[in-house]
Amino acid sequence: MCNLYSMTKSREALVAYTRAMRDRTANQPPLPAIFPDQMAPVVGTSKEGLREVTMMRWGFPAAGGGKRPVTNIRNLGSNYWKGWLDQPRFRCVVPATSFVEYTDSTPKVAHWFALGDDRPLFCFAGLWRPWTGVRGKEDGTHLLFGILTTEPNELTKPIHAEAMPVMLTGDEIETWLEAPLQDAVKLAKPFPPERMKIVLSGPREDLGEDSGEAS
Repeated sequence: MCNLYSMTKSREALVAYTRAMRDRTANQPPLPAIFPDQMAPVVGTSKEGLREVTMMRWGFPAAGGGKRPVTNIRNLGSNYWKGWLDQPRFRCVVPATSFVEYTDSTPKVAHWFALGDDRPLFCFAGLWRPWTGVRGKEDGTHLLFGILTTEPNELTKPIHAEAMPVMLTGDEIETWLEAPLQDAVKLAKPFPPERMKIVLSGPREDLGEDSGEAS
């Protein structure tokens, strides 16, 4: 998965779609272009057991002390992810309306994938964790998240043959957040290609269904 997605629906729509009971995003506006190390709304379970929407920073700390954040989670058997994956509290979903894959060939062209021209909401499967250090020029404790990836489907593979994000809709959101691990990890698979389409090509922001620039 290339490191760019959008979340352009309202806070109210996001909360209703994910069945969150608490919103801590402080009137966050729609986000047409979300890049690594930026803040974005994430839905998870609080210590009190409440489902809530919280702003988190995209990217786990790099293994071995590297500076580049780890945005994508592919190898679920890795010890790096196992401690967070085993605990349902650290599973999260990341609301989105579209995401980018760049062509593997040159010149690189951005292709925006969504569930339809009107960019319906869906979620990425993710993990989150607290971390203390310097991120975004701020020194302190941060909430960080990463997005699961899997094999590409028939729609995304011609554009980017390596991977695509794990996409969730409907009851799959409940399963990822609440089910035992053996059931949750079954969701780490390609999304049905017939339920997706390319809605835009080229720009670095998803301009929405009224842009007139759909490919």
